[in-house]
This record gives sequence, structure tokens and C-alpha cells, in this order.
Amino acid sequence: MKARILGLDPGSRLTGFGVIDCFSYFKFQYVSSGVVRMTQKVLAIRLKELFEGVSTVINTFSPDWICVEKVFVNVNPRSTLCLGQARGVVLCSAAMSGLPIAEYTALQIKKSVVGNGHAGKNQVQYMVAYLLSLQEKVGSDASDALACAICCSQRIFSSSKL
Repeated sequence: MKARILGLDPGSRLTGFGVIDCFSYFKFQYVSSGVVRMTQKVLAIRLKELFEGVSTVINTFSPDWICVEKVFVNVNPRSTLCLGQARGVVLCSAAMSGLPIAEYTALQIKKSVVGNGHAGKNQVQYMVAYLLSLQEKVGSDASDALACAICCSQRIFSSSKL
């Protein structure tokens, strides 16, 4: 059985996405990755761009599952608030698709992909490239989204929710 999973790493300026096809617990194939880039200065318009961009990614790749990284609390309250608003837009866009949505913390994702919940960005990028047999590392936002999708795949197949 195959499942297509779209991982999303919300951001207020860049939101990473990663799409993988999963065939079993640790057997997956890279489909695509990239970023939804918000270009406007006004927050409301950036959030609209984000909603439309995520909706386009969902419509383009037709996933079976969507997974989203949970927000962490940043030292800067304003940044945390903006990130929370972006995450809300990502979740709304995902919910509009009617697909199942899973949410994971950065700790869960890193532990699932690297084996260490406190792994650095470079370690996550390396393991994502290795697990997906990529010739080179992808950008950090896309890599985080792919890591989220890998985490989701493992949890779906280990709990037989597919």
C-alpha cells in the first residue's frame, strides 16, 4: 500500500514543503520539495499568499496525508506571534482539503529522522538526503518539511492507520 505525504514547515516569510511517497515503515521515495515564499510586507497579504501557496501545493501533489510541524516558543514574542499566525493559515489551508492532518514537534521529528531529538539542522539535512537517496541536500526549510513527512510516514505505518 502506498501513501503520499505532504510535510509542511510553517514560517512567516518562507514555508517549506516536502512530498514523499511511502510504501512501508522505512521505505519512501522523494517526490518534490521547495518553499512557499511570501513577498509582501503587509502581514495580512503575506498570510493570503501563504494560504494560496499551500493550497496550490496540495492541489498539485494530491497527498493522502498532511503533516505540520508544531510551533516552538521563540525568545522574541513578536516573531512567535507571526509564526503562530502563519501556522494557523497553513492548518486552515490543510483543513480545507479535507485530508487527515498530523502535527509533530521538532523534537519528535528530529528523533524520528536522526535518532536524536536535539539534532542540529545540518544533521537533519544530511539524514533527509540519505534516507531519500538525494544526490545533494535540499534547503533547510524544505528539509525540515521532508523530515516532518518522514516522521509522519513512520508513525502511520507503525500504528497501521493506513
